Amino acid sequence: MAEVLVYVDHVDGAVRKPTLELLTLARRLGEPVAVALGNGAADTAATLAEHGAVKVLTHDASEYADYLVVPKVDALQAAHEAVSPAAVLVPSSAEGKEIAARLALRIGAGVITDAVDLEAGDEGPVATQSVFAASFTTKSRVIKGTPVITVKPNSAAVEAAPAAGAVEALAVTFSDKATGTKVTARTPRESTGRPELTEAAIVVSGGRGVGPGENFRIG
Repeated sequence: MAEVLVYVDHVDGAVRKPTLELLTLARRLGEPVAVALGNGAADTAATLAEHGAVKVLTHDASEYADYLVVPKVDALQAAHEAVSPAAVLVPSSAEGKEIAARLALRIGAGVITDAVDLEAGDEGPVATQSVFAASFTTKSRVIKGTPVITVKPNSAAVEAAPAAGAVEALAVTFSDKATGTKVTARTPRESTGRPELTEAAIVVSGGRGVGPGENFRIG
């Protein structure tokens, strides 16, 4: 079965929910191979294996924290060359979309951003996108090279599917451009006490409106 690369979004080894959603979608296309980079990369293996990763490629280096985007693109390109995957899936964050675009350019492939669903097709993965303020959906596929696809958070239910999760060191050679943009400072975002929408379980409930004379009042 074909392998599918999944870029892991994690914080010091704690895997974020969008990555677990990607693993669920990746299993529709082939065998998920996770790519975890930076501090705590090896600590992601147990969670990734629990959710279907047959293999976890890890690499830790100071470049991932000290410089923006390019070191991660270098690593994902190295993983692509090592695995020759059927697709590369990346969380659809601002950083994720930049990583995906740069990777697609390097490997000479097409890119699809902000997918809300994925399915296997006879000629490769088929992505569903929601467009025009969700008035329409479109289905598309990449016709050149390895499909690189970013997926919006909360696009799939997280499903456990225990797999081997064998940890392998990924060999990465950073390019000259890897140190082009240095991170000089970080300021934690002030907490509002509310959960991150990308981490929350989204429940949509419908019902009739509340008007005058009802048991509830809108004030």
